[in-house]
Amino acid sequence: MEAKTPRARSIWARRGLASRARIDKTTHAMLLRQLYLAYFEQRRFDEAFAIAEQSLRLGVLSDVIHQDAARACVALGDIDAAAGHLRLAARIGPPSRRAFHWWTLGGMFYVAERHQEAIGALARAARWGTRDKPLYQGHLAAARCASGARVADLVELITHLREVPAGQGYGRFVLGQMAYYAGRPREARAFLEAFIERTEGGRPALAIALDGELTVARRTLASLPRPRS
Repeated sequence: MEAKTPRARSIWARRGLASRARIDKTTHAMLLRQLYLAYFEQRRFDEAFAIAEQSLRLGVLSDVIHQDAARACVALGDIDAAAGHLRLAARIGPPSRRAFHWWTLGGMFYVAERHQEAIGALARAARWGTRDKPLYQGHLAAARCASGARVADLVELITHLREVPAGQGYGRFVLGQMAYYAGRPREARAFLEAFIERTEGGRPALAIALDGELTVARRTLASLPRPRS
């Protein structure tokens, strides 16, 4: 888990998996997940997906592994297969992670511009959400705006999200989208540029997983009026 490169992560994971000592299913699943991450960071998505499928057969941390399988499917361009894995994750995962799985599904549909499906999934995330509810509500509002609907409390949702921890990181993407639809271009630019900088400067696997969001963020930025010098 502390490996500095995908190659090192792969080597250590393989060593653990090849150990003659008997390992329990949870440790086995965690070692496979490190191998999955190594492949994912190297953009070897077919192999990453195969490892996720192998992990699922262990029956441990299954909802988390379905998330991993979904990311590999998205990277391979198979949105419908990814959706199937995320729906399974939401169905079998503990209540504490259910909102996250629905939100991931909704975010994937949002990026794919399948807005009605995004609205359905994000509405479930907002219903189940607790600590991160403002993020899910904001993402739902952005999806509704993208579908052509009018969201009366958009400014209020922006204010709420920016004041909570969920408004950092990925929340900057959601805030940027909401600010764009609210007709607040300066705020939209600041939020989206912060999202891009943080994502590209973080872990490689995160930047790869959020490639769709990065594309949407750049497209939104390109549509904004240029700031005056």
